[in-house]
Amino acid sequence: MSHRHSHRHRGPRADMVPEIAAAVGFVSGLLRTRGCVSEQQLQVFSGALREALTEHYKHHWFPEQPSKGSAYRCIRINQRMDPLISRAAGHVGLGLSQLLQLLPRELTLWVDPFEVSYRIGEDGSICVLYEASSSSSSSSSSSSSSSSRPAGSCGGMLTCKNQLMLGRASPSKNYIMTVSS
Repeated sequence: MSHRHSHRHRGPRADMVPEIAAAVGFVSGLLRTRGCVSEQQLQVFSGALREALTEHYKHHWFPEQPSKGSAYRCIRINQRMDPLISRAAGHVGLGLSQLLQLLPRELTLWVDPFEVSYRIGEDGSICVLYEASSSSSSSSSSSSSSSSRPAGSCGGMLTCKNQLMLGRASPSKNYIMTVSS
């Protein structure tokens, strides 16, 4: 979110790598925990979703104004499945009814420059999956470490949400509310 980072980035495609990796890893992790999808299917799904998000965000990525286009980049499940997720799931033969059983009924995933966060349920707490810090040495080296983090964070998801519910306010909450209004 900070403007300090923008000078380090060259092209819009390179910018999106860690953010998209975090989002894809999170959704794949949700599918993995249900145990109904094979590792091979997950790999194909992840690749298809990564391509779909990269294409979808290509002209809607503004590191100098991270909140611009946030609603367009938002991945949403709200009784209806986000079309990008269902298209990627189609590559591995997962139908809409299966997806609705495997994924939360209410999920909002915000994929913005320098921050990826999610909320499960309409009134759930917002949890940050990926946040670029000013201390990261370079955008390319942070992408490899961050891409493995989201998939593993699935187990720690409840702890993260519980911490937020126990009174530690999320720094993103006000920012996200103003973007979605």
